[in-house]
Amino acid sequence: MSGVQTLTVDADGDDQRLDRWFRRHFPHIPQGRIEKMCRKGEIRVDGGRVKTSTRLATGQSVRIPPLPDNEAPAPERVEVPKADAEMIRACVIYKDDDIIVLNKPAGLATQGGSGQARHVDGMTPALRFDAEQDPKLVHRLDKDTSGILLLARNGQAAKGLAKAFQDKTSQKIYWALVAGQPEQQVGTIRFGLVKQAGHGPHGAGEKMICIPPDQVDETPDAKRATTDFAVIESLGPRATWVGLAPITGRTHQLRAHMAGIGCPIVGDGKYGGSAQVNEGDGWGAQIGGAISRKMHLHARSITIKHPRTGKEMFFEAPLPDHMQKTWDTFGWNLKWAPKDPFKVFE
Repeated sequence: MSGVQTLTVDADGDDQRLDRWFRRHFPHIPQGRIEKMCRKGEIRVDGGRVKTSTRLATGQSVRIPPLPDNEAPAPERVEVPKADAEMIRACVIYKDDDIIVLNKPAGLATQGGSGQARHVDGMTPALRFDAEQDPKLVHRLDKDTSGILLLARNGQAAKGLAKAFQDKTSQKIYWALVAGQPEQQVGTIRFGLVKQAGHGPHGAGEKMICIPPDQVDETPDAKRATTDFAVIESLGPRATWVGLAPITGRTHQLRAHMAGIGCPIVGDGKYGGSAQVNEGDGWGAQIGGAISRKMHLHARSITIKHPRTGKEMFFEAPLPDHMQKTWDTFGWNLKWAPKDPFKVFE
């Protein structure tokens, strides 16, 4: 058992989540133990209590409580199963010395969590290529959401990309198939969001609840959230192809907001009711027939300035197979969609 230690965050740990930084230094300590130490206040940053999601900054001091000895040191490079390594490398749509851009498959978690043993974060050793370290996640997508996911290959790139997301200098556009049809061709949803605990084991089944904007300030733990939407094509009141732009980045924001206006994303059982079939009344998370029951939400594109060169870059991810089949069934041509569906209405 080690004694109390104090470590200083170096440049490579700048803007990294505390739990990821901790696992990099102490790979034999499980995530659950890290969370418990944070809850009890045993891990502190500059003397203050922290959460596992706390972002660190260069020069900060991290108090490390006594830890069990690492009897079997983890290898410097984790071995990713061959099939997973080939799969995640095939998802790469762009790579340079600073960033990697993936087209994440639907059904693959971004990070580990309750019951999630297979995820992008655990496959990053297969994306090291010629670098000295594994790339780092700088944002995330829900497990059942496909599309553009960025990783940073060094500390400087991680800091630059994180700042771009925080300063909202990047633009992310999602495509979704929603049940029903929004009342407007283009609009902004401003419902606040507050977490509702689940009733399953360990809180499983928790979800975000929409709160009217004028009630956010008086609702404990509610956070303001803003989403822009634009209609690209529709099947009348049955289903609509929409472009979505999250102005804020709350958990499940797009899913909760679209359900909040009566147009849940097709395949979203959590917010639209997995057993309900939309019969044209604008509700129900399934269309029926040959349409897949999988989530129809895809991070289609991102425009961002390169963290090193400052050059504006645009990346676009092809639709996953189940969404492409739906588009083909409806006779929708991808060429009909503008690069930025919101500029059409300016």
